[in-house]
Amino acid sequence: MRNVLLVIQIIVSILLMGTILLQARGTGLGSAWGGGGEMYRSKRGVERVLLVATVVLTVLFLTLAAVNFALR
Repeated sequence: MRNVLLVIQIIVSILLMGTILLQARGTGLGSAWGGGGEMYRSKRGVERVLLVATVVLTVLFLTLAAVNFALR
């Protein structure tokens, strides 16, 4: 059981890294340190889907980590 949870957690972590890297694509270094915020933009389309997927995968990853720790 624990091995299955570990494999699932590894898969979720890889997917989480992918969604984070896809979100960061297209942003310059200036916006990474607080620059580039001159206008307000709402997230639409693919950006919104990536944001929701990142949040869901983060919650799933943390839940799996807690369960794996509890089964220790």
